[in-house]
Amino acid sequence: MEYTGIKALIMGLGLHGGGLESARYLASHGAELTITDLRDEKALAPSIEELKAAGISARYVLGRHSMEDFDAADLVIKNPGVRTDSPYLKAVLDRRSARIETDISLFLTASPARLIAVTGSKGKSSTSSAIHWVLNQARERGILPGKACLGGNITVSPLTFLDDLTAEDDVVLELSSWQLGDLRGKLRGADPLLKPRAAVLTAIMPDHLDHYGTMEAYVADKRVIYQGQDRGDLTVAADDSWGRSFLTETPGRPLIYAEKPLPGGVTGGWVESSGGPALARLNSGETVELVPARLLVPGYHQKKNCLAAGIALLDLGLPAEFIRESLGNFPGIGHRLEFFHENRGIRFYNDTAATIPEAAAAAVEAFDRPVVLVTGGTDKNLDFGCLVKAAAKAKALILLAGTGSEKLRGLLKQAGIPYRGPWDSVDGAVRSALETAEAGDVVVLSPGCASFGMFLNEFDRGCRWKEAVLRNGS
Repeated sequence: MEYTGIKALIMGLGLHGGGLESARYLASHGAELTITDLRDEKALAPSIEELKAAGISARYVLGRHSMEDFDAADLVIKNPGVRTDSPYLKAVLDRRSARIETDISLFLTASPARLIAVTGSKGKSSTSSAIHWVLNQARERGILPGKACLGGNITVSPLTFLDDLTAEDDVVLELSSWQLGDLRGKLRGADPLLKPRAAVLTAIMPDHLDHYGTMEAYVADKRVIYQGQDRGDLTVAADDSWGRSFLTETPGRPLIYAEKPLPGGVTGGWVESSGGPALARLNSGETVELVPARLLVPGYHQKKNCLAAGIALLDLGLPAEFIRESLGNFPGIGHRLEFFHENRGIRFYNDTAATIPEAAAAAVEAFDRPVVLVTGGTDKNLDFGCLVKAAAKAKALILLAGTGSEKLRGLLKQAGIPYRGPWDSVDGAVRSALETAEAGDVVVLSPGCASFGMFLNEFDRGCRWKEAVLRNGS
């Protein structure tokens, strides 16, 4: 794709790479760039410095937006966090001569590779990474040609590898609800722009209700992942009310993954038990072991994520035994129950990507050791009931400061569950946890809340947690 002579406006440079990589990609393909963001130059310094180091010339309008810039643009690249009802975007749509795109839509417009797309409320990063891991292993063994790439909501813009892709390659895209909503109705010629060969939907739980208002509105954006498919494509979803609605609705071939054995004749997969392997039933009726009983990353939810990944990989043509072996060696990913330090027999984990209460509750259940849970942060209008129930099983509970923690404190007091904090510094939370933890215990940061306030984002929270542990707990 060439953009020579196109006036491109990047709306939301951000710090996660999407705006930055859109700017880099468009500049390398001839576009004239203007970058606008409500944050100022100081907040955006890392991204601005990276663009300057790459020799990319752009006009910056920071700390504000100007309608004149939108009126002058031929192409507006929207950050997924920008609401679609923005008056600036509405002005562009009313003009009709300009296009509104995202880094994902730019990628999909030009990519020649086979696409595997993953979404969900929780587990999508682990599932995406597990699929990518196995596809890479297949290349190393010479089972598949080409290469496998991973991008999307996992903080790697797919524009970083677009120009090197061929039709022999696989791309795994993790897609958030916001990214999917931005793709609704978009076409590539006469065909749907988003048409994944395999679409995987992980667990659906309440999230971003401060943005969407209702679960139905939130899930409606998730549904976009399979709406462009046909019978040559696969949709994998869970055996629950949301998952069954996806599998009933998809124009692709539906396959289910469950927590109990499937009835005879139903193809898909299931987990034998929390401590057992996960199995899959093939179209032939044969049952195969797809996920081993023990994985490198603890937790029943991780086993279900790997099962969803394995079902998709089976349909992509990989042998069951190879999938089982590769998933057994999958090391997991940063910020998701990430083991990073041990001292005096205490193991430390970083689960900062647990941004909803259900995910933090799952972290407590993941271990067969006593758990010191560091949790809390900013509320997203979510129900903390499941986290309170799980907190009763923890050895100790340490709270980080935030609106979510204030909400949680009231529920903990009602339940008679003691806690420490809330702490307005990570170092304070670490020191409090160390006063409680003993040899054989696990200390895990699993916030169940958003990171806004104390941190730039959830990944900044995870990095600062690890730094504080190493600073105070070595």
